[in-house]
Amino acid sequence: MIETLRVGLEGLGIRYDERMAAKLIAYMERVLEWNGRVNMTAITDRGDFIVKHFLDSLVCHGWDEVARAERVIDVGTGAGFPGVPLAILFPEKKFTLVDSLGKRVRIIQDLLGELEVGNVEAVHGRAEDLGNTKGYRERFALCLSRAVADLKILAEYCLPFVAVGGHFLAYKGGSPREELEQAQNAIKKMGGKFLESREITLDGGRISRSILVIAKRSRTPKGFPRKAGTPERSPIV
Repeated sequence: MIETLRVGLEGLGIRYDERMAAKLIAYMERVLEWNGRVNMTAITDRGDFIVKHFLDSLVCHGWDEVARAERVIDVGTGAGFPGVPLAILFPEKKFTLVDSLGKRVRIIQDLLGELEVGNVEAVHGRAEDLGNTKGYRERFALCLSRAVADLKILAEYCLPFVAVGGHFLAYKGGSPREELEQAQNAIKKMGGKFLESREITLDGGRISRSILVIAKRSRTPKGFPRKAGTPERSPIV
């Protein structure tokens, strides 16, 4: 598996050392060990795990938005993606991982402690609550979210975390054109502006991914995000 990871990282032009690669493999093994007790991931084949979790998380590794960001938040991190792989590859940056399932968050905390990944804070909470909390609201240069919700909902979850001048990268599968069109009002209301969609392929072209790049141009108005559950039940249209 280590050779599969090395080939994948080199294919993305990612510089890494053997310690980083070993931590990634160890994290995968520990997540899969826990998976029988807590729902961490539906991907259990190790080759697929490397491609669909690690490499998919790291496709933005060389982008300016990532390079310039000192503080990064991953909203709806699940088993730690994309935040954990990026944190291992960028030990100088500070990462905050948010998930609403407390069991997963505690497992991530334990695994990162075991692997001595010290630049990550894993937080149990709802994005709607944390987005209104001092210390989290508009404190991050970069927000990441991967396959969490429709973009018109995700904009309200994520953009309140982003400081003016920062960016939000929304990982989406396939072509998100219709979803993007329906989310324009929500993005604007949260202080954002859609810049571009970057198309990515992995696994020899068998996996297609779009990452939507959204800039934070103005502060999110007071009252957003709305109370927990409201963005999903009543999205901004």
